[in-house]
Amino acid sequence: MSSDVPLPTLFTSALNAASRAYNLPTVQDETQELIRSALGDLRSLSSRISTLSLFSSNESLEDISTRDLVYLLVPFVAAELQGRVKAIEHDVRMSHLGTAQRYLKSFVGMLEQYEIVPAGDRELYEQRSGNVKDPAKRRELKIKQYQKEKELRTRIEIIRKRRRQLATSDTVTTDFDLISSLLPPPSSTQADFDDDDEDSEMDEILRETTLLLLRLTYALSQGQLESMDQELELLRSAPPPPPDQTPTDDRRGKVKDEDDIWKLDTPVVSAASGPLLDPSGKPLRPFTILPAGASDRTRLQSQVFGPGHRLPTMSIDELLQIEMDAGKFISGGGPESEADPTSSEQLAIDAEQDGTAFGEDKAEQKRQKDENWAMYTDVNAKGAGNTMNRG
Repeated sequence: MSSDVPLPTLFTSALNAASRAYNLPTVQDETQELIRSALGDLRSLSSRISTLSLFSSNESLEDISTRDLVYLLVPFVAAELQGRVKAIEHDVRMSHLGTAQRYLKSFVGMLEQYEIVPAGDRELYEQRSGNVKDPAKRRELKIKQYQKEKELRTRIEIIRKRRRQLATSDTVTTDFDLISSLLPPPSSTQADFDDDDEDSEMDEILRETTLLLLRLTYALSQGQLESMDQELELLRSAPPPPPDQTPTDDRRGKVKDEDDIWKLDTPVVSAASGPLLDPSGKPLRPFTILPAGASDRTRLQSQVFGPGHRLPTMSIDELLQIEMDAGKFISGGGPESEADPTSSEQLAIDAEQDGTAFGEDKAEQKRQKDENWAMYTDVNAKGAGNTMNRG
């Protein structure tokens, strides 16, 4: 019976089942069996905790022993599992979400009662991102919450290494494994607990790790509560499911094949004549919208590719070649023409060919160009045209 099983063993069994279910698809029967088994252990564990009065509203955090702190996480684990129970109907899903919310609110209330979560963290995570209208502020809030969660996880990992748990760190893949690592091994005895109590340093490390984990799960719980509120709102506003009706074929009077029911377009066989639409407006047979008279149809067919239809007279390559021949494309430039002389440099080179008519002609062009430039600079002082960027 579960009443004879030690609390650490019962909690470890539930956490191991929850961890295995976490990595499996929710819809599988194996996953649901693990969830049911874990929830059963957690209900027994919660009843045992209540009977033993491990936690009381008259106590403070200092009054709770280190090895009992981890059992504050029982409602959090139960809420996580309750949210993964498979439900098809809206009402059943809403019932599961309501139960999970009660678990989380009880967990959050216990942490706030014992003042485990600092005021700054409470103020940060009590803000709902869905209530922030400004997208920039909503994004900033989510980033702050994520950074705080990451900081807590980092601190937990550092303290776990101080506790010399590196040998089991490879098996910690979920938050359930992390909680399970805080529990004593199943082979521990009461003498082991007494030895641990005497080791004040190890007790202090374990207590600090547990408190940080409680702060981390507080942050996760606030996010889960907001997600559940949004899902419940969607479920309440969803239209009711249609009444169960057995689809029948009017022509044959028998149940249609299931594959035909879920096709986008159910094949319909009907006579070529008869009404096109049923009283609700659904087409009864394929049809094509055409002019009423046969003469109009023949007239429209004769106009296809008629004299008024212009066909292309040249290809695209021919058009581009004509445009290039007309000088409408700029060619040259780029790295290949970087070493080529400019027009002024080429004119100076050609003007140096003395004794030829070509050289004399180029020399005269260069002289006129230089003279025109000198006259321009005499009339227009340097910077005279710059009236827009004066300092």
